[in-house]
Amino acid sequence: MIGEYRPLAVTMGDPAGCGPQITATAWSAQREDGASAFYVIGPTRLYETMVPVQTIAHPSEAVGCFGNALPVMPLMERVPDIEAGKPNRDAAPAIIRSIEIATDHALSGEASALVTNPIHKALLYDAGFSHPGHTEFIAELCEAPHPVMMLVGGGLRVALATIHIPLTKVAETLSTDLLIEIGSKVAHALKRDFALPTPRIAFTGLNPHAGESGSIGREEIDIINPAAEKLRANGVAISDARSADTVFAEALAGSYDAIVAMTHDQGLIPVKTLDMWGGVNTTLGLPIIRTSPDHGTAYEAAANQAARPDSLVAALRLAKQMARNRAQTHV
Repeated sequence: MIGEYRPLAVTMGDPAGCGPQITATAWSAQREDGASAFYVIGPTRLYETMVPVQTIAHPSEAVGCFGNALPVMPLMERVPDIEAGKPNRDAAPAIIRSIEIATDHALSGEASALVTNPIHKALLYDAGFSHPGHTEFIAELCEAPHPVMMLVGGGLRVALATIHIPLTKVAETLSTDLLIEIGSKVAHALKRDFALPTPRIAFTGLNPHAGESGSIGREEIDIINPAAEKLRANGVAISDARSADTVFAEALAGSYDAIVAMTHDQGLIPVKTLDMWGGVNTTLGLPIIRTSPDHGTAYEAAANQAARPDSLVAALRLAKQMARNRAQTHV
């Protein structure tokens, strides 16, 4: 079984951030489980002062050495000397290349899934990075338009209808067609990657109390509920807009398997409140599995050698489980 296992590909992320520390700590926590093997793409010197390191030339070598050393696949791109907590723009090409290689390994099947360490987008712009974020870059590499961000943690699965846009633009961004597309992708992922044969999904409302029948806004009546009606006609078990101040409690009580939140903070606040350190960001609508810690580069924690690995460990475990489910469900 171990010999057949395809390891997880892990990107180095920003080398001045928490990525190297949490990767090394995650390896220490999982090294005895050969079925959880992963390798990281980056320079060996980022890790060799913290854990034993084994240089590999191909993903297939990772499983065999994982119990004794952290498998590292070096980059051709130069990575400058890095001090934890002090980002260096000269590292940008290597950061980008690590993502490209890891994504390619997942697409080719050499890796069972992609797990990305945090990056700082502003650092990458001078190197030609032109994407709003990690998710959009990986989606382009996968030739998969309109990816969906879903957060997993605290007993919740929460997909986002809108992400990094001002609140003043949310209402004009939402559309019935957009919500139908998102609801369809969430339902498909819940069946294929989370092994839920008949998933139940809830839409949140955009307005307080889901608009109170139009007295506090009409987005629920004009946009959200029509999308839910069309999704149900297509066989998706999804609610009309539910009041966001109660629907997350309803999901925790077992009424729903996932929620589609209308705004970024509406979805992330409950997940991070319930599980600040163990939440996972996963991208739906890709031909590959991609997970990531639900936090940023944590430069200050990295400088203080205090970066917590909880979210990366959770991301690795979720990626492993999603890959196993996808192989078995054939949806």
